[in-house]
Amino acid sequence: MSTTIPLADMPFEAAALAARAHQHQKRKDNQTPYVSHVFRVCLVVRHTFGFDDPKMLAAALLHDTIEDTTIDCDDIIERFGADVAKWVAALTKDMRLPHDEREAVYAKELATADWQVKALKLADLYDNLSDSKHLSPGGRRKTAGKARFYLDAIRQALPDQIRPALALVEQRLTELERSLTP
Repeated sequence: MSTTIPLADMPFEAAALAARAHQHQKRKDNQTPYVSHVFRVCLVVRHTFGFDDPKMLAAALLHDTIEDTTIDCDDIIERFGADVAKWVAALTKDMRLPHDEREAVYAKELATADWQVKALKLADLYDNLSDSKHLSPGGRRKTAGKARFYLDAIRQALPDQIRPALALVEQRLTELERSLTP
């Protein structure tokens, strides 16, 4: 199915949809609007990692919509096309599964995902690591542990074009872990 939104307009339309879909959600600090996370992930994809594909930017903005809002995959296919929907779906955990099974399935999906999905997940990790300063030491340790788990999955069959992004995330993770040692 072809998209109804022109390629150049996709990031703008995705930003508007993400803002509406996440409008009442907050980050873990209970103060920051959740949508700031998806905006920052998009900025990381574009300005930190250097990817400017409008479909990737749209997927970055929408990466949590299926998991955390009433938006479903069909909504994304209809407005943004199959590629964006496929990438967002690959970044979506199946919340119907028990936690450990859900994480294992998600890691397996990340390991075999398209390179775009891996780049988007790296941007998600980069932002989560960057935004963990307000968390307790235990919360920061949990964030670091989850990042290590996902990085192990992403490293499998990692294409060269995203190795620099992986290095930036690993650097951010090392900084966080150093902040936890006395």
